[in-house]
Amino acid sequence: MLQTTQGIVLRTVKYSDTQMIADLYTETAGRASFVVRMPRTRRGGVKSVLFQPLALVELEADFRPAATIYKVVEAKSAYPFSSLPYDPFKSAIALFLSEFLCRALREEAENRALYAYLYHSIVWLDECREGFANFHLVFLMRLSRFLGLYPNLENYHPGDYFDLQNACFTSLRPQGHANYIGPEEASRLQQLMRMNYATMHLFAMNRAERARCLGVINDYYRLHLPGFPELKSLEVLKEIFD
Repeated sequence: MLQTTQGIVLRTVKYSDTQMIADLYTETAGRASFVVRMPRTRRGGVKSVLFQPLALVELEADFRPAATIYKVVEAKSAYPFSSLPYDPFKSAIALFLSEFLCRALREEAENRALYAYLYHSIVWLDECREGFANFHLVFLMRLSRFLGLYPNLENYHPGDYFDLQNACFTSLRPQGHANYIGPEEASRLQQLMRMNYATMHLFAMNRAERARCLGVINDYYRLHLPGFPELKSLEVLKEIFD
């Protein structure tokens, strides 16, 4: 059955000389995989440039009930990027977030609220001209709400530790495990959790502090998402912002 849906590109894998497999997070079907025919000529098939990391596309595909991979009939851009693929900093963020989302988003069911969050966040990054160095940190903290992992901020008090394993702030140092951060880093983390894209430029961090925050957030997800692997693009992103 042919259906049209929007989707966000998470990754692509070459399947043959004329086909690739694209994993997308779609508006109507959640996480889904598609086989895309690559053109032999400039006029044939679907252009591979449409499937760059975090690209926003509109697909017409054959959604057969028993299928696990759907055949793309036609594809076009749902939002042509103006800066994201051409800015090296934004491209690094996009590469990291596409890999992160590919590992974190596993639900094969419609979640329009999550899709809208991802879509509008990507558009915001593309349109932003400055002050986006903390984007990936705020993005990941806000994403945790949709995955049921967001900590309770109401219980925070200055001087608290943050227990990554139990997802809570605590006045006492956690016992029995080493998955926690001290009061200074916990204070920085709770401030970051309260930020949004419009205010995040007010949260000044140097490269080392930003890299540490990213490492803590990544560790937090790894603790709460079974099988979450080491990400190849993590170290690249840690080093890119001065």
